[in-house]
Amino acid sequence: MAVMARRVTLVLGILGAILAFAGLILYIKAPYDSIAIATLEALAVTCLTIFLITHFELLRKVSRRRPVRLGFNSVLLVLLFAVILGIINFLAARHDVRWDFSETKRFTLAPQTARALRDLPRDVKVTVFTNEKGQFGIYKDLFENYQSRSPKLTVEFVDPEKKPGMARRYGITRLDTAVVESGKQETRVTAPTEQEVTNALLRVTRDEKKNIYFLSGHAEHQLDDSSEAGYAFLKKALEQQGYTVLSLSLYESKTVPSDANLLVLGGPQRPVPAQEQVLIADYVKGGGRLLVMVDPGSKAGLEGLLARWGLNVDARVVLDEQKILNGDLTMPVVSTYGTHEITQDLGNILTVFPDVRPILWDGTKEADWEFHALAKSSTRSWASPEVKGQIRFDPAKDAQGPFTVAAVVIARKEPAAGARRSAVVIIGDSDLASNAFLNLAPGNNDFVLHAVGWLAEEKGLITITPKDTGFATFLVTPSQAVALLALQVLALPSACLVAGIVMWRHRRRL
Repeated sequence: MAVMARRVTLVLGILGAILAFAGLILYIKAPYDSIAIATLEALAVTCLTIFLITHFELLRKVSRRRPVRLGFNSVLLVLLFAVILGIINFLAARHDVRWDFSETKRFTLAPQTARALRDLPRDVKVTVFTNEKGQFGIYKDLFENYQSRSPKLTVEFVDPEKKPGMARRYGITRLDTAVVESGKQETRVTAPTEQEVTNALLRVTRDEKKNIYFLSGHAEHQLDDSSEAGYAFLKKALEQQGYTVLSLSLYESKTVPSDANLLVLGGPQRPVPAQEQVLIADYVKGGGRLLVMVDPGSKAGLEGLLARWGLNVDARVVLDEQKILNGDLTMPVVSTYGTHEITQDLGNILTVFPDVRPILWDGTKEADWEFHALAKSSTRSWASPEVKGQIRFDPAKDAQGPFTVAAVVIARKEPAAGARRSAVVIIGDSDLASNAFLNLAPGNNDFVLHAVGWLAEEKGLITITPKDTGFATFLVTPSQAVALLALQVLALPSACLVAGIVMWRHRRRL
């Protein structure tokens, strides 16, 4: 009986070695088939463990022989170390803990993504068509991060070369395409970036798209204008977030559409007629949400409209010594934000406000409206009615900063059941959202889309700033290069060689 058991365990040992080797080959050939690899390796560990336990007495007897005692002790230590590592890896797999030590935290999901994953309303399936020739590794790392945050997300990797039928069924025409599905909704991702993937998750879990209307007819920034002054980039960014972006002429429609989730005044330069201002005021009064971006020198004539909500725009221009490199004083770089949901995820991100005017608050409206400053210029800023050629503060005509350059007012009156609470966000500059400046600084894109997301009552993702890889050139002086050469090429290898010789001579004497 004992002989039979030893034969069986010997077979198990050989089978375990074969399974381990097969798992290694499968990992090399098809690393995306994680279930098969894990099954093979688990069976291999089980077989080898049984073999080691049943033959431990034989190994112990062999180890008593003097010629093999020292070598066997080393092998035993290696095996013990391997077992410890195996236990640690098992615990790490069962209790996922991640640390990101990269300089820019490029492997850490943004707070907006974490919130979106936490609030997923239903299950989402992702099918990634890729292989080792494409961006399999990038997709795999990214989706492992996502799956660790939400059990509602399932991901399947498919090699279109090995499963062409499945690729044809999904209509895949290019490698590295991820198909995101939820319910009846479907969208596709062709770039393995956090922003693209999270936007896709939000799009497929929404049954209805929210509508954003941009007022037109008063020389505002045009949505389809791809020049530096246009809003084409902003329109694309909003559509990527899942919004429907439309242009609105109140002269033609005579009313703000009932399906408008947000109305935007994107830098009107010509007068907005009184009749249209009344329509805008009635829209806000009925629970509407409004984003106003008005530049210095604008002839829109919105002072009376803004005064309804306790807001006023100073006619002067903000100059700030805290500006972009080689930039003008009229391009303040803002890093001071107020406490509000719109700015809660901005942190120390910089926002550039080119040619901005101060926002003032009328305290007499305090009973009806709640005011929050969103962004302020630095303490080295001032407001001046004349900016041409000015390089320093003039106490005779200028006002010392800091100044509020963006703010929000919220109606204090409790809305009726099913109605929204009125709110207005005002920014003393419209160029920060233009094609020329939207992506100039990370904060420009973030700030505008945060404001839009909050006004549209978007509870999911607002925006994600792409993370820089943080790679930097390593520069050394000639003396440092010599020191590194001496240490790495000469000293360390020589020390290892000497230590090995000493150890070998010591063991020879035993």
